[in-house]
Amino acid sequence: MSKLPESAVTPPTVLAIYKRYEDQQDRRHRPHLGASQIGKECDRALWYDFRHCSQPDFDGRMLRLFDTGNREESRIVADLRAIGIEVHEVDPNTGRQFRVSDVGGHFAGSMDGAGRGFAESSKWHVLEFKTSNAKQFAKLKKEGVEKAKPEHWAQMMVYMHLTGMERAYYFAVCKDTDEIYGERVRYHAPTAWRAIERARRIIAAAEPPARISEDPEHWVCRWCPHRAICHEKRVPLVSCRTCVHATPEMDGEGRWSCAFHQADIPSHVERKGCEGHRFIPALLPWRAVDASPEENWVAYEDGTKNGGDGMTSEEIREVVNAGD
Repeated sequence: MSKLPESAVTPPTVLAIYKRYEDQQDRRHRPHLGASQIGKECDRALWYDFRHCSQPDFDGRMLRLFDTGNREESRIVADLRAIGIEVHEVDPNTGRQFRVSDVGGHFAGSMDGAGRGFAESSKWHVLEFKTSNAKQFAKLKKEGVEKAKPEHWAQMMVYMHLTGMERAYYFAVCKDTDEIYGERVRYHAPTAWRAIERARRIIAAAEPPARISEDPEHWVCRWCPHRAICHEKRVPLVSCRTCVHATPEMDGEGRWSCAFHQADIPSHVERKGCEGHRFIPALLPWRAVDASPEENWVAYEDGTKNGGDGMTSEEIREVVNAGD
């Protein structure tokens, strides 16, 4: 029997909907290490995120799922206002989403909102809105957000710390039943400080931190978007953030400097790098054995030379990743 075409399983109209989401996908990296990320288990994955090592890419179904989560936020806000809660979705001082930052602007996040007038308390609260499947929702109800969703817990601690608010209200909607989970969260300074210091350490690291596991089938590694770079000896994207000459500076708002050009790096240049790009040696699958800062080249044990009379960074990436 001949194989049915994909459209016979997923109708072409549905495929067209998914493709529209894919075509409109914003593949730009966030310019900072996100507060929503800092609760992840693996320091190395966070470093790869911050250094823009892999390209964000999701299929249309997942992108539509993300959009569903975004739409749910407006519904929860409407529900809260309908019962008399004062909700601010944007910062009244800027007219834009509430934003917090630290570590020279390299660590930042955008809050879902701020609210007050709850039945439990009249204090201002950081607002955090999430959606969840039935299995995760049951875990959340049983264990609470701190144990069931440590990334969300850390995110709220950072937001409270950087805004001065001492409470957060966490709402999660079950996508299967539409049940709402709500939990008031108290600010815990040690947790917030640990999260920010972790971000500072990762941002300042010149090379990738240790892996969480040497086993690529470890449950954290198996679904990591950086698995190919971390465990499968693939070469990361070429940008200023993967270049040995670039440094995140701590005295600005997300400022990067370049030792090769002796200048700050404009954001439009940072995304692509320049002809002087040389990979951070630890990002390549070989050991560096020689280098010339003056002539701007690095030589590796397998005979590869990045720069000089050798290969450009783009050429190295193309050759090594040719089997992808």
